[in-house]
Amino acid sequence: VDADKEIEKAAGMSVQDIFEQFGEEAFRSGEKKVIKRLMNEGQKILATGGGAFMNEEIRADIAEGGVSVWLNADLDILMKRVQRRADRPLLKTEDPEATMRALLEERNPIYALSDVQIESRTVSRDVIAGEVVDLLAENLPDIAKERDWG
Repeated sequence: VDADKEIEKAAGMSVQDIFEQFGEEAFRSGEKKVIKRLMNEGQKILATGGGAFMNEEIRADIAEGGVSVWLNADLDILMKRVQRRADRPLLKTEDPEATMRALLEERNPIYALSDVQIESRTVSRDVIAGEVVDLLAENLPDIAKERDWG
């Protein structure tokens, strides 16, 4: 489930329009509500936007009922990916690469708190998905024990 798509459905407008009309703070507030709802709807793979995990409450909700996975990609890979999409409000700046670099410097220490980390690179999605499954299988018993999931 793509959290941004669910936010758009709930708001009746695109993420970009939410940012433009109401600002980032309003978007983050809605994002928090939508992610909480999605987390309460049962098991699923939930893809959050890049800023969601920065919110301590969202991280706590994910830790309580799920496992966080960080697909860690370097700047070059991320820039290639985001250049294919024109709907990245935080990158609508004079120098998107410098903005992305600053976001990574701010966010990576928080992303490093995730339960499982995968180096994302230029391989197929199936390869990355397989690595995620393998790492989850390897780490899930320890995560469940640590969180007293029974």
